[in-house]
Amino acid sequence: MSAFRREDDQKLKFKTSKKLKVTATFEAMDLKDDLLKGVYLYGFEAPSAIQSRAITQIISGTDVIAQAQSGTGKTATFTIGMLQVIDLKRKDLQALILSPTRELATQINQVVTNLGDYMNVQSYAMTGGKTMKDDLKKMNKSGCQVVSGTPGRVLDMIKRQLISTRNVQMLILDEADELLGEHLGFKQQIYEIFAKLPSACQVVVVSATMSKDIIEVTKKFMSDPTKILVKRDEISLEGIKQFYVNVSKEDWKFDTLCDLYDSLTITQCVIFCNTKKKVDWLSQKLTRSNFSVIAMHGDMKQEDRDKVMNDFRTGTSRVLISTDVWARGIDVQQVSLVINYDLPENMENYIHRIGRSGRFGRKGVSINFVTDEDSSKQKEIERHYKIKIKPVPADLSTLA
Repeated sequence: MSAFRREDDQKLKFKTSKKLKVTATFEAMDLKDDLLKGVYLYGFEAPSAIQSRAITQIISGTDVIAQAQSGTGKTATFTIGMLQVIDLKRKDLQALILSPTRELATQINQVVTNLGDYMNVQSYAMTGGKTMKDDLKKMNKSGCQVVSGTPGRVLDMIKRQLISTRNVQMLILDEADELLGEHLGFKQQIYEIFAKLPSACQVVVVSATMSKDIIEVTKKFMSDPTKILVKRDEISLEGIKQFYVNVSKEDWKFDTLCDLYDSLTITQCVIFCNTKKKVDWLSQKLTRSNFSVIAMHGDMKQEDRDKVMNDFRTGTSRVLISTDVWARGIDVQQVSLVINYDLPENMENYIHRIGRSGRFGRKGVSINFVTDEDSSKQKEIERHYKIKIKPVPADLSTLA
């Protein structure tokens, strides 16, 4: 039985801009034979709710805004649609995928490679932390039909005329609320990239969370898009048990974490902190207490981040401490527990963080550490998502 299970369509009530056909099987999408082989090789059995609605819309050539909860196969949604559309007989760049972090861009590139395994698709991850010479050498050697990259690096390559966008027919923005929000500075880069693309270029915008402000921004470069949106109160992450521990004071968090370590049997765990300094401090303190952990944040060298990701994906390390650089879209199947050592400062990141467990319908657990000062923030999260977060039970073995 595949690790991927089809989710119940009744759990996601879609608010759409037009009546959409729901395609119940991948065969009914009339996919290329080699693409269909790749889909089944990847482990999918039947389309998830977002896949059954959005893939055929992407293939039809219309602009698409797709929002669905974490872990429902959004990356595969736009990847399958894109691979169906591009012309593999040509070796020029035809699809551009932009995402906010190097790790996510690299992961998306791997999904493209895996789903396109029988198609001989040439896809490349274009991110900072590597020399442009390396980028060009690999791309020019065998051609490149798909680029998955971060906005800054891609824009730099375009400006230097090191890659041609003349034949790009699809632009995909993943984690669009991050790319088009104000706080990370990507929005202007996205505008500049879009200005370099052909006027007929199709645009696909994807995210787990999508505010009215972000949808308003998309009007600047999308033409009458089909909107497939989940209402906020339905983005509740079915299958993830959400708990909190009242730690009263910041100083008591560490001892509480150590107690949890002794009591919980977990497959893999991600611990989120709000700052890079806190990640380093907690990692060092746990290591000194003889706990085996690894840590990752945006100030680390790319080769160090790559090693951490590889160790965590392969299960060599079971506990990862990170900032929100890891909250967006990174998919490690074995993660079953997320601990918010700090409650997220950005409300939307709560759903992204806890979505690291319970991927694609599996069960997961999240635990928030809540100080007296944090109690109002936790109540705000409950109101925002219309959920009730329960106290951690006395018998922690029931969480496993």
